[in-house]
Amino acid sequence: MPMQIGLDELLGMLVSRVEDITLDTENQKSRFNIMFRMLYKKGMFTEKDALDAIRDENRILLELGMIKSMPDEAALKAAADNLMLWIRGDAKEIKRSIEELQKRIQEAQQKQSKPRIETAPAGVLNELDRIGANNPGKKIIL
Repeated sequence: MPMQIGLDELLGMLVSRVEDITLDTENQKSRFNIMFRMLYKKGMFTEKDALDAIRDENRILLELGMIKSMPDEAALKAAADNLMLWIRGDAKEIKRSIEELQKRIQEAQQKQSKPRIETAPAGVLNELDRIGANNPGKKIIL
């Protein structure tokens, strides 16, 4: 016998599951941060090791066809520097980096032009329909 549930119950279950996944992800991130900080402080790896690992990861992704091209050296270095900020736990620099990113996002949004949707008058649309009806093999692309 099929079981019926309401839409609100289904949405509640889905939201609960997403919250569980989010909490689990944050928990895993915290554990990895802690482990990598311990290893870094014990001298088990260096910033060069982080850069090499990021380079290797991108090479593998490229070979698997998951990325189209290898990032340039500056992008790889930026990724390694960002990773090392978290591992070193440099809160002031992380905060400055986040503020800089937010500023760049705001500037990009301001530069971006607002899309405009324009409609044609009914007479123009009727004319386009008439042209299309007279030439069934032709298509009008606007």
